[in-house]
Amino acid sequence: MKIALIGYGKMGKTIEKIAIERGHEIVSIIDIDNREDFGSEAFRSADVAIEFTAPTVAYDNCKEAMAAGVKVVSGSTGWYQQHEPEMKELCEKEGKTLFWSSNFSLGVAVFSAVNRYLAKIMNRFPNYDVTMEETHHIHKLDAPSGTAITLAEGILANLDRKSQWIMGDLTNPDGSITPGAQAGEGELKIDAIRRDEVPGIHTITYDSAADSITITHDAKNRSGFALGAVIAAEYVNEHNGLLGMSNLFDF
Repeated sequence: MKIALIGYGKMGKTIEKIAIERGHEIVSIIDIDNREDFGSEAFRSADVAIEFTAPTVAYDNCKEAMAAGVKVVSGSTGWYQQHEPEMKELCEKEGKTLFWSSNFSLGVAVFSAVNRYLAKIMNRFPNYDVTMEETHHIHKLDAPSGTAITLAEGILANLDRKSQWIMGDLTNPDGSITPGAQAGEGELKIDAIRRDEVPGIHTITYDSAADSITITHDAKNRSGFALGAVIAAEYVNEHNGLLGMSNLFDF
């Protein structure tokens, strides 16, 4: 399979290494200084483009790749929710293909399934309140993380006493805290921490006066995300439309 990379930071380089190890060819790499290459023959020859950039440019990157007739796998967060209706229309009415996920880690896919099932069980026990905390490296621009939002949506869909999530406290890289909203009835609070080079930690806690139940996913490095993105690209090469991790893993 021929792969184009959009974004060539630490994640892009890890994806490149894993893709080559799995027998794929990198035919184009687009970064900040060569965006004109979206129109190049090399980019158009790609079967799939894998996009990991920043929220401010991810939407334009996906549109550029689609315009070039290339299927897209995007792991950039902080942009998709706003543009989901447009992406859905492009895929359904114009035959474009986008596989978007807030997190491509295979472990997070399993963790998300456990999270949904646990919320369904805890729906029967109203004496437990639920909160979430996510920790990421100091370079991450969006808070809460896209993965935290996806996990929160899984809770909201299965826990009747929660109807929306809110941003809680943000612990900044210098240790200072930007206070968030206080959770009211029916609200799920997500606290965020920006620290060192942490790839990603997500913790969900159900707390009562008697005890606490906690589940955590702790990423050790970027390789799990990168492998998942390449596996998603392999899936996209054979499928069309608006896709996500629920298409890749049915559990």
